[in-house]
Amino acid sequence: MGRPTITVHHVRAVLAGARRGGFDLVPLLQEAHIPPLLLGDDRARITPAQFARLFRALYRTTQDEFLGLSGVPSRPGTFAMMCHACLGSRDLGAAVERAAVFYGLFPGGPELALEVADGQARFTVRKDFEGDEERFLTECVLAIWHRLSSWLVGRRIPLAHAAFAYPAPPHAQEYEALFGCPVRFGAGRTGAAFDAHWLTAPLVRDEAELDAMLRRAPFDLLSRPAYGTTVAEQVRRSLTRRLRESPRLPELGEVAARLAVSPATLRRRLRQEGTSFQQLKDHVRRDAAIAGLAEGGEPIAELAARLGFSEDTAFHRAFRRWTGTTPGAYRIASGG
Repeated sequence: MGRPTITVHHVRAVLAGARRGGFDLVPLLQEAHIPPLLLGDDRARITPAQFARLFRALYRTTQDEFLGLSGVPSRPGTFAMMCHACLGSRDLGAAVERAAVFYGLFPGGPELALEVADGQARFTVRKDFEGDEERFLTECVLAIWHRLSSWLVGRRIPLAHAAFAYPAPPHAQEYEALFGCPVRFGAGRTGAAFDAHWLTAPLVRDEAELDAMLRRAPFDLLSRPAYGTTVAEQVRRSLTRRLRESPRLPELGEVAARLAVSPATLRRRLRQEGTSFQQLKDHVRRDAAIAGLAEGGEPIAELAARLGFSEDTAFHRAFRRWTGTTPGAYRIASGG
């Protein structure tokens, strides 16, 4: 419990390549324990575990690290060899440049670039993948680059901002949580910016650690760790921890005191990050409810009580508001 759920928009996007390749999607969804009916509901969400199973099923079925989302497939093992090629670099800047050169050797691979100006570095994906209409693969490359770079230096690299060279999609609100920084759309290029001093950071990983990481990649790199670098992440982590212990979530003043700020300051900082305390409380309960229904056999009444709802009817109303369906219908559909 506690990991953010994933919008159905990303489920549709990751399936697009397999659909275009003529693969039967139903067995893939069944293997991931994702009910096919959810794909038709714009408000539907799934758990990270469901998405991980889908990702792995697609990888195995397509035998393509790009999951059929690019006009040219990427053979299994390509990402691993890129990582091994980068591991001997003198610092992160050299590793990123080596990765860009490596993928430039393959037709249809991502066109990556690293630029430095005025103390800020910018990693860009210069060209969308042919056939990746939802830009899911482009966004994955950007997210994986950030996670991999942070992993290589042993510290989370804070991003100043992320920018995308296309209009905001319907699920635009998901992007700040994915990248942990301000996001803008309609930019000239797709990329992410960070302080250039990180380019001189030494790599701290060895081959044994790399091999262990690669056994879980790439999905584990896409799963956002709880870095706690934004106020919203710190609040969410505090709420999630409390929900594991008690159905009563703390009030704003209690969380503000734990973060050593005033309630007014906490409200202002959350507003600057595009969210609110109440919205975070709703999201923590929503994600816990979806995980409980999809992957556990707990009776709905007990689940409602554990999540802090005094009445079943209140839980049903909230769940319908979050997902567009009832808890019972969701459980039946997901096979939980």
